[in-house]
Amino acid sequence: MKNTISQRVADFLKNYPPFNFLHPKDLEKLSEQISIVYKEKDSVIFAENEKTHDSFYVVHKGAVALKKNQKNVVLDMCDEGDIFGLRPLLAQENYIMEAVTHEESILYAIPIAIFKPYALENRNVGNFLIESYASNTRNPYSDIHKDKLYGDDLLQESMHSDSHSFDLQPIKYSKKIVTCSPSTTARDIAKIMTKKKVGAILIVDEMLPIGIITDKDLRNKIVTGDYSILTTAETIMTKPVITYPKKMTVTEAQMAMMRSNISYLCLTKDGTTNTKAVGILSKHDVMVALGNNPAVLIKALKRAKKAKDIKPIRARIMQLLQGYLDQNIPMTLISKIITGLNEACITRVIEISLEKMSSQPPAKFAWLALGSQGRSEQMLHTDQDNAIVYENVSDVFKEETKVYFQKFATLVNKGLFEIGYEYCPAEMMASNPKWCMSLNEWKKQVHHWITNPGKNEVLLSFIFFDYSLTYGDAEITNSLSDYIFETVKANPVFYVHLVSGALQSPSPTGFFRQFLVEQDGANKDNFDIKRRALMPLTDAARVLILSHSVKSISNTAERFEKLAELEPNNRELYLSCSYSFKALLKFRTKQGLLHNDSGQFIALESLSKMEKIKLKRTFKTIKELQELISIRFNISNIV
Repeated sequence: MKNTISQRVADFLKNYPPFNFLHPKDLEKLSEQISIVYKEKDSVIFAENEKTHDSFYVVHKGAVALKKNQKNVVLDMCDEGDIFGLRPLLAQENYIMEAVTHEESILYAIPIAIFKPYALENRNVGNFLIESYASNTRNPYSDIHKDKLYGDDLLQESMHSDSHSFDLQPIKYSKKIVTCSPSTTARDIAKIMTKKKVGAILIVDEMLPIGIITDKDLRNKIVTGDYSILTTAETIMTKPVITYPKKMTVTEAQMAMMRSNISYLCLTKDGTTNTKAVGILSKHDVMVALGNNPAVLIKALKRAKKAKDIKPIRARIMQLLQGYLDQNIPMTLISKIITGLNEACITRVIEISLEKMSSQPPAKFAWLALGSQGRSEQMLHTDQDNAIVYENVSDVFKEETKVYFQKFATLVNKGLFEIGYEYCPAEMMASNPKWCMSLNEWKKQVHHWITNPGKNEVLLSFIFFDYSLTYGDAEITNSLSDYIFETVKANPVFYVHLVSGALQSPSPTGFFRQFLVEQDGANKDNFDIKRRALMPLTDAARVLILSHSVKSISNTAERFEKLAELEPNNRELYLSCSYSFKALLKFRTKQGLLHNDSGQFIALESLSKMEKIKLKRTFKTIKELQELISIRFNISNIV
């Protein structure tokens, strides 16, 4: 006989991450160990500096505020399905904030000891918990996930100092107000709210607001059976409606909701019920308005239901990028944050696409980011470069497996296009059958590139050797990486062709250190910073790191820093290369944001003398590096 209580717990949790990543049987087993906790309003679940509990929590019903006691500032509001109190799972430290019930609540306490193995074994579960820890604490810079998604305390301080001024800015509110009359029945109100996809409806009489009904009111008054579904709005509405003027700051809106214990504010022309409503403001609007920081953006991504919902979030990521550049945050930190957010966007598109498929994947697979995204260097909106590798299946299932993943890849590529990633002109995308293959097929392809290194094969290998796992099974990716390095090691002549390809990038300067510019085409007289400056560094770093059989690093700057450790005699040059690459990437990013393009082609007349000097300083390093690899691999003897 089934444990009906644990079954109900499992049925609830399966709708929310990370529990939806678990196998149903594992979730049922876990649910048998979960405790149900009831808390009255204003109950402290844990206090700031309190020793951590042996469980973390999920909100089943109600709401929980996470705040700092010293300033009583609400950092986040957790409602149905949200997790909090992850500190004991991810860091062996006392709680750094207080968790207090914002209203009467029912919580599920998840035992750490029982849940931890799932987080360690399931990559999706682990990643979600790391991101949620960052989101819940508003402090994504602790050692537990340093270098995984964000950066260090320097960035945290600059973001927090910037957010204070943002809190004083006017808040954005929805002008699309949904209203009904006092005589509208609860049943019709539910239909209207469902159709309009809103959580609250204003009750108006002669155009003036007299009350409000939220989805919580419907649950507590109608679903419970206390009132009939034919009950009119005037009977169940909250009245009088609390109104405020439309010119509110973020802080004022947050304080107003806390003071009145409400989740929605009605904004009117003069701030009273005597004038027409001009907008409605929700608790979620306030949280989003607290700033474009990684925690807020990650949380917004989790709530995205369609690919088109992600596009405005990507625009906010670009705003965040601009803010970091303006604050002169180190490029290493900027790259990690923006790459992490870009990966989160792509991951959400993949999850949405999987939900659209008629069945679960027929085999384990890995979604690979290639090129600049694979190297964690894609700052601006560029085109797509991606691939799928899936586990080997028997001949009986080969065709249907290939059809499934190509259909799936087409959905993902379309979704990525919708959020701002242009299609790759060369079709180096997973929807192309040539970039969507089984592990054995990929090994065969890689073997061909390495043992038959013509110009095209070298170019393709350049792109492919920089891949990183965005979503899926890490074992498949590791198996492919191992094969690549084994094959390269067995074919040392391949290095020579890689070096030859790396040296094909045109020189940045000519006689008298003058910039060499494009001679014709749409970008005539412009300087190509990608081909003439960034690519020579990227290509050389790839060749050198491959020669040392280092497979865990794909970022160009990090490759040079690793090379500095491996070759102490060339340490100064490699560190100079790392610095130069970050400086060039930052310069290109600034130009791209300034001109709203990829930043690849730069009009030299728009640069100041100092900017030109800084650029030219990096070119000496490029020349020395190319001389080093040319001599090391004896490229002069190759015809």
